[in-house]
Amino acid sequence: MSGPSRKSLLTNVLCLGALGWIYGGDLSDALRARTEEVSALLTPPSAVRASIVLGLAGVGLAVFLAGLLRKKQEGFKGYRLLPILLVVALFVDLVLAESRTPLDPPEMASVALQRFQGEAQKLATVESVPTRSQVLQPLVDALGSPPYLERGASVPAYTLQVRTDCEGPVRGAPGTRAGTLLYCVARDGKQAWVTLVGLPAEVRFGAPAVLSQRGEPRVAVVRAQIPADPEENDVLPGIDLEIPIVDGGAATSPLP
Repeated sequence: MSGPSRKSLLTNVLCLGALGWIYGGDLSDALRARTEEVSALLTPPSAVRASIVLGLAGVGLAVFLAGLLRKKQEGFKGYRLLPILLVVALFVDLVLAESRTPLDPPEMASVALQRFQGEAQKLATVESVPTRSQVLQPLVDALGSPPYLERGASVPAYTLQVRTDCEGPVRGAPGTRAGTLLYCVARDGKQAWVTLVGLPAEVRFGAPAVLSQRGEPRVAVVRAQIPADPEENDVLPGIDLEIPIVDGGAATSPLP
Protein backbone atom coordinates (compact mmCIF):
# COMPACT_ATOMS: atom_id res chain seq x y z
CA MET A 1 0.00 0.00 0.00
CA SER A 2 1.37 3.40 -0.96
CA GLY A 3 1.19 6.42 1.31
CA PRO A 4 1.06 6.52 5.12
CA SER A 5 -0.91 4.06 7.19
CA ARG A 6 -4.19 5.05 8.77
CA LYS A 7 -2.45 5.18 12.13
CA SER A 8 0.13 7.69 10.86
CA LEU A 9 -2.57 9.72 9.14
CA LEU A 10 -4.69 9.86 12.29
CA THR A 11 -1.66 10.69 14.47
CA ASN A 12 -0.71 13.65 12.27
CA VAL A 13 -4.27 14.95 12.21
CA LEU A 14 -4.50 14.78 16.00
CA CYS A 15 -1.10 16.44 16.46
CA LEU A 16 -2.00 19.22 14.06
CA GLY A 17 -5.28 19.80 15.91
CA ALA A 18 -3.49 19.88 19.29
CA LEU A 19 -0.88 22.34 18.04
CA GLY A 20 -3.55 24.61 16.59
CA TRP A 21 -5.69 24.46 19.73
CA ILE A 22 -2.87 25.03 22.24
CA TYR A 23 -0.66 27.51 20.46
CA GLY A 24 -3.36 29.11 18.38
CA GLY A 25 -5.14 29.75 21.69
CA ASP A 26 -1.97 31.18 23.21
CA LEU A 27 -1.51 33.52 20.27
CA SER A 28 -5.14 34.61 20.47
CA ASP A 29 -4.84 35.24 24.23
CA ALA A 30 -1.61 37.18 23.78
CA LEU A 31 -3.17 39.47 21.20
CA ARG A 32 -6.45 39.82 23.08
CA ALA A 33 -4.71 40.67 26.37
CA ARG A 34 -3.22 43.75 24.71
CA THR A 35 -6.62 45.15 23.78
CA GLU A 36 -8.98 44.00 26.54
CA GLU A 37 -9.55 46.29 29.51
CA VAL A 38 -8.85 43.53 32.04
CA SER A 39 -7.41 40.04 31.58
CA ALA A 40 -7.35 37.32 34.24
CA LEU A 41 -3.76 36.43 33.44
CA LEU A 42 -0.58 36.68 35.49
CA THR A 43 1.47 37.31 32.36
CA PRO A 44 0.38 37.31 28.73
CA PRO A 45 1.34 34.21 26.73
CA SER A 46 4.37 34.63 24.50
CA ALA A 47 3.11 35.63 21.08
CA VAL A 48 6.59 35.02 19.64
CA ARG A 49 6.83 31.44 20.91
CA ALA A 50 3.29 30.64 19.79
CA SER A 51 3.97 32.11 16.35
CA ILE A 52 7.17 30.06 15.98
CA VAL A 53 5.40 26.83 16.92
CA LEU A 54 2.53 27.55 14.55
CA GLY A 55 4.98 28.42 11.79
CA LEU A 56 6.83 25.13 12.28
CA ALA A 57 3.49 23.34 12.34
CA GLY A 58 2.76 24.88 8.94
CA VAL A 59 6.07 23.60 7.62
CA GLY A 60 5.39 20.14 9.03
CA LEU A 61 1.95 20.12 7.44
CA ALA A 62 3.40 21.13 4.08
CA VAL A 63 5.97 18.32 4.23
CA PHE A 64 3.31 15.83 5.27
CA LEU A 65 1.02 16.83 2.41
CA ALA A 66 3.91 16.69 -0.05
CA GLY A 67 4.70 13.14 1.03
CA LEU A 68 1.01 12.23 0.90
CA LEU A 69 0.61 13.57 -2.64
CA ARG A 70 3.75 11.78 -3.78
CA LYS A 71 2.50 8.60 -2.10
CA LYS A 72 5.58 8.21 0.05
CA GLN A 73 5.80 5.00 2.01
CA GLU A 74 5.22 4.69 5.74
CA GLY A 75 8.92 5.13 6.49
CA PHE A 76 8.96 8.70 5.11
CA LYS A 77 10.41 10.95 7.86
CA GLY A 78 8.14 13.81 6.91
CA TYR A 79 5.26 11.90 8.50
CA ARG A 80 6.98 12.26 11.89
CA LEU A 81 7.52 16.01 11.96
CA LEU A 82 4.21 17.04 13.51
CA PRO A 83 4.34 14.49 16.38
CA ILE A 84 7.95 15.44 17.13
CA LEU A 85 7.09 19.15 17.09
CA LEU A 86 4.18 18.63 19.51
CA VAL A 87 6.32 16.65 21.97
CA VAL A 88 9.18 19.19 21.90
CA ALA A 89 6.85 22.20 22.25
CA LEU A 90 5.02 20.64 25.20
CA PHE A 91 8.33 19.74 26.87
CA VAL A 92 9.52 23.35 26.59
CA ASP A 93 6.23 24.57 28.04
CA LEU A 94 6.57 22.10 30.91
CA VAL A 95 10.06 23.35 31.74
CA LEU A 96 8.92 26.98 31.67
CA ALA A 97 5.88 26.17 33.80
CA GLU A 98 8.01 24.96 36.74
CA SER A 99 8.52 28.54 37.95
CA ARG A 100 4.83 29.44 37.75
CA THR A 101 2.40 29.40 40.64
CA PRO A 102 -0.06 26.48 40.62
CA LEU A 103 -2.98 28.80 41.48
CA ASP A 104 -5.04 30.48 38.79
CA PRO A 105 -5.90 34.23 38.99
CA PRO A 106 -9.34 33.84 40.66
CA GLU A 107 -7.83 31.63 43.37
CA MET A 108 -4.93 34.03 43.92
CA ALA A 109 -7.34 36.95 44.19
CA SER A 110 -9.41 35.02 46.74
CA VAL A 111 -6.29 34.28 48.80
CA ALA A 112 -5.39 37.99 48.82
CA LEU A 113 -8.94 38.83 49.92
CA GLN A 114 -8.73 36.35 52.80
CA ARG A 115 -5.31 37.60 53.86
CA PHE A 116 -6.56 41.16 54.03
CA GLN A 117 -9.61 40.10 56.02
CA GLY A 118 -7.47 38.16 58.49
CA GLU A 119 -5.10 41.07 59.12
CA ALA A 120 -7.92 43.62 59.38
CA GLN A 121 -9.71 41.37 61.87
CA LYS A 122 -6.68 41.60 64.16
CA LEU A 123 -7.12 45.40 64.27
CA ALA A 124 -10.78 45.20 65.27
CA THR A 125 -11.78 46.11 68.81
CA VAL A 126 -14.87 45.43 70.88
CA GLU A 127 -16.30 48.81 69.90
CA SER A 128 -15.65 48.80 66.15
CA VAL A 129 -13.73 47.55 63.14
CA PRO A 130 -10.88 49.62 61.68
CA THR A 131 -12.19 52.34 59.39
CA ARG A 132 -9.26 54.64 58.62
CA SER A 133 -7.46 54.25 55.32
CA GLN A 134 -4.15 55.12 56.98
CA VAL A 135 -4.51 52.08 59.25
CA LEU A 136 -5.64 49.67 56.53
CA GLN A 137 -3.27 50.74 53.75
CA PRO A 138 -0.22 48.85 55.11
CA LEU A 139 -2.27 45.66 54.97
CA VAL A 140 -3.03 46.34 51.32
CA ASP A 141 0.61 47.09 50.50
CA ALA A 142 1.63 43.69 51.89
CA LEU A 143 -0.55 41.83 49.36
CA GLY A 144 1.77 42.39 46.41
CA SER A 145 0.42 42.61 42.86
CA PRO A 146 -3.07 41.56 41.71
CA PRO A 147 -3.28 38.62 39.26
CA TYR A 148 -4.70 40.78 36.48
CA LEU A 149 -3.52 42.61 33.38
CA GLU A 150 -4.75 45.95 32.08
CA ARG A 151 -4.40 46.08 28.30
CA GLY A 152 -1.48 43.66 28.49
CA ALA A 153 0.34 45.35 31.39
CA SER A 154 0.42 43.99 34.94
CA VAL A 155 -1.60 45.87 37.57
CA PRO A 156 1.21 47.17 39.83
CA ALA A 157 -0.48 46.91 43.23
CA TYR A 158 -3.75 46.47 45.10
CA THR A 159 -5.59 49.64 46.03
CA LEU A 160 -8.10 50.37 48.79
CA GLN A 161 -11.43 52.13 48.74
CA VAL A 162 -13.16 52.66 52.10
CA ARG A 163 -16.91 53.26 52.17
CA THR A 164 -19.09 53.94 55.18
CA ASP A 165 -22.76 53.66 56.14
CA CYS A 166 -23.12 50.45 54.17
CA GLU A 167 -25.89 47.91 54.49
CA GLY A 168 -24.03 45.09 52.77
CA PRO A 169 -21.13 44.27 50.46
CA VAL A 170 -20.52 46.16 47.23
CA ARG A 171 -21.79 44.02 44.35
CA GLY A 172 -21.05 46.39 41.50
CA ALA A 173 -18.34 48.99 41.02
CA PRO A 174 -18.39 50.35 37.47
CA GLY A 175 -15.38 52.44 36.61
CA THR A 176 -13.28 51.00 39.45
CA ARG A 177 -9.83 49.70 38.59
CA ALA A 178 -9.01 46.00 38.82
CA GLY A 179 -7.24 45.11 42.05
CA THR A 180 -9.30 47.52 44.18
CA LEU A 181 -10.41 46.26 47.59
CA LEU A 182 -13.83 47.67 48.47
CA TYR A 183 -13.96 47.98 52.26
CA CYS A 184 -17.56 48.78 53.17
CA VAL A 185 -18.25 49.62 56.84
CA ALA A 186 -21.69 49.19 58.40
CA ARG A 187 -23.46 52.16 59.95
CA ASP A 188 -22.82 50.97 63.49
CA GLY A 189 -19.11 50.49 62.74
CA LYS A 190 -19.14 46.92 64.08
CA GLN A 191 -18.86 45.15 60.75
CA ALA A 192 -17.23 45.63 57.37
CA TRP A 193 -17.71 43.74 54.12
CA VAL A 194 -14.73 43.38 51.78
CA THR A 195 -15.01 42.61 48.08
CA LEU A 196 -12.44 42.79 45.29
CA VAL A 197 -12.68 44.27 41.81
CA GLY A 198 -11.28 42.00 39.13
CA LEU A 199 -13.28 39.64 36.94
CA PRO A 200 -15.84 36.91 37.62
CA ALA A 201 -14.14 33.53 38.07
CA GLU A 202 -15.70 32.23 34.84
CA VAL A 203 -14.46 35.17 32.72
CA ARG A 204 -10.93 35.69 31.40
CA PHE A 205 -11.35 38.97 29.56
CA GLY A 206 -13.67 41.93 29.95
CA ALA A 207 -14.50 45.08 31.89
CA PRO A 208 -13.65 45.28 35.62
CA ALA A 209 -16.23 43.61 37.85
CA VAL A 210 -16.48 42.36 41.41
CA LEU A 211 -14.80 38.98 41.86
CA SER A 212 -17.59 36.41 41.94
CA GLN A 213 -18.34 32.72 41.52
CA ARG A 214 -21.48 31.72 39.61
CA GLY A 215 -22.86 35.21 40.02
CA GLU A 216 -22.27 35.43 43.77
CA PRO A 217 -19.60 37.91 44.91
CA ARG A 218 -16.81 36.59 47.08
CA VAL A 219 -17.17 38.50 50.34
CA ALA A 220 -14.86 38.60 53.37
CA VAL A 221 -16.33 39.95 56.61
CA VAL A 222 -14.50 41.84 59.36
CA ARG A 223 -16.36 41.98 62.69
CA ALA A 224 -15.88 43.73 65.99
CA GLN A 225 -14.35 41.58 68.70
CA ILE A 226 -16.72 39.71 71.00
CA PRO A 227 -16.52 41.02 74.58
CA ALA A 228 -14.89 38.63 77.00
CA ASP A 229 -17.21 36.92 79.50
CA PRO A 230 -16.72 38.65 82.89
CA GLU A 231 -17.17 35.33 84.68
CA GLU A 232 -14.08 33.97 82.91
CA ASN A 233 -11.97 36.74 84.40
CA ASP A 234 -13.18 36.20 87.97
CA VAL A 235 -10.54 34.64 90.20
CA LEU A 236 -11.83 31.81 92.32
CA PRO A 237 -11.24 32.39 96.06
CA GLY A 238 -8.43 30.34 97.54
CA ILE A 239 -9.43 27.23 99.49
CA ASP A 240 -7.14 25.92 102.19
CA LEU A 241 -7.42 22.19 102.55
CA GLU A 242 -6.08 20.35 105.55
CA ILE A 243 -4.99 16.92 104.42
CA PRO A 244 -4.68 14.46 107.28
CA ILE A 245 -1.30 12.81 107.71
CA VAL A 246 -1.55 9.07 107.97
CA ASP A 247 0.83 7.56 110.50
CA GLY A 248 0.58 3.85 111.11
CA GLY A 249 -3.00 3.78 110.08
CA ALA A 250 -4.04 6.61 112.42
CA ALA A 251 -4.83 9.97 111.01
CA THR A 252 -3.37 12.99 112.68
CA SER A 253 -3.78 16.66 111.91
CA PRO A 254 -0.79 18.64 110.64
CA LEU A 255 1.05 20.78 113.09
CA PRO A 256 -0.02 24.42 113.20
